[in-house]
Amino acid sequence: MEPVRDDSRRALQAAFEAAVAYLASLNGRSVAATASLDQLRAQWLVPLSEAGAPPEQIIREMAAQADPGTVASAGGRFFGWVIGGSLPAALAADWLTSVWDQNAALFACSPAAAVIEEAAGAWLKDLLGLPSEAAFALVTGCQMAHVTCLAAARHAVLDAQGWDLAKSGLFGAPAITVFTSGARHATTDRALRLLGIGAASIRLLETDEQDRLRPAALEAALRGHGPKPAIVVLQAGEINLGAFDDFAALIPIARAHRAWVHVDGAFGLWAAASPRHRQHVRGIELADSWATDGHKWLNVPYDCGYAFVARPDALRCAMTAQAAYITHDDLARNPVDFNPEWSRRGRGFATYAALRQLGRTGVAELIDRCSLHAQALVRDLGRLPGAELLWAPTLNQGLVRFLHPRLGATEADHDRRTDQVIGAIAAEGEAFFTGTTWRGRRAMRISVCNWQTSARDVERAIAAAARVLQNNLPD
Repeated sequence: MEPVRDDSRRALQAAFEAAVAYLASLNGRSVAATASLDQLRAQWLVPLSEAGAPPEQIIREMAAQADPGTVASAGGRFFGWVIGGSLPAALAADWLTSVWDQNAALFACSPAAAVIEEAAGAWLKDLLGLPSEAAFALVTGCQMAHVTCLAAARHAVLDAQGWDLAKSGLFGAPAITVFTSGARHATTDRALRLLGIGAASIRLLETDEQDRLRPAALEAALRGHGPKPAIVVLQAGEINLGAFDDFAALIPIARAHRAWVHVDGAFGLWAAASPRHRQHVRGIELADSWATDGHKWLNVPYDCGYAFVARPDALRCAMTAQAAYITHDDLARNPVDFNPEWSRRGRGFATYAALRQLGRTGVAELIDRCSLHAQALVRDLGRLPGAELLWAPTLNQGLVRFLHPRLGATEADHDRRTDQVIGAIAAEGEAFFTGTTWRGRRAMRISVCNWQTSARDVERAIAAAARVLQNNLPD
């Protein structure tokens, strides 16, 4: 065996030392970044030097300079957006992924990457209760999972009209209408835009008090639409309430009208892996495509998302690419045939490692534990003086609002107060939450999906909010 180059060894050792130090600091460090924009720009936005530098020096300097500019989302006290951490096995597998430096486009480029991705895809479909014959793709995140699934949908609904999309493109094609609700995530709209389906093609339907699409509204809309191309986008875990559409009622309606059903399950699709929460996704397996994230609840490093399509032919026709220099294998699965990327990272390694570390029981326990922490956070934050509980978690998402103490305070005052409290908690560094606007009112959105979050982390976050509320915030 050839010895490792000294510069490679020293650089990797420097990275290892910095990584271990960072992980060891998570429990005590500020969750919010402590460096300002000006400080970060001052150290990095400088002219490129004429001469190079030793690799280990670069790594040590970069680690020291980046440290105060990082948000500690890898730790257990980060409750903003919907961001998970990295399980030890997934983190280590991701390091190896970089060392191996495989292009996971073709079996010929990396047999190991191709086959481990097959294994991960099969495990994911089994865990999430999806059809075993469904095609899948490992992509950068749920945004690209939507693009992937909706590209397959676009192909399928136009093909049903006799339109050859691959040959003729979209110009002159029958118009596609997308039926969904106002509770959809913005990534759906952007995916449609990237696919040439503009905002004018999106038709918003009536929802109930939990922001779930009403079956009667979908039935009426599709009946009036007739046999024209249609895609229905449903929610598994709406971003504010964590609410779930009634798949068992809605999907058969869409099927009866020959509409393609796509499910946005960025985090909520993982409820299927928990016997305690599986009822939320009853009937979801009847859909045509599903999108979710790995870097949320599975806690693999960024970037990793999963796209699943019930009809492999539709996904393959939308994605496959041919060229004389491509080496195809008739027996092996080539990821490029199901994926919008050509050169791509071997995301299957970290996903495989995470699933191996947790096992079926561990995934279910992770979903259940995070959901219990979310319920405790929302409940106890809502009990603080000056706080108002807007929505208790259906799964792992909840809403709390903070009221201005002045007599006769307006809704605008309460909105401003809510944003002030969110900012003050982040500035203290003990916890990190983010805001949202829900039904015209500002709120603090609480999300829990990190494998490291503990009951002690929940207590620290609540205490931090209590301290902020006891202080006199500027009016």
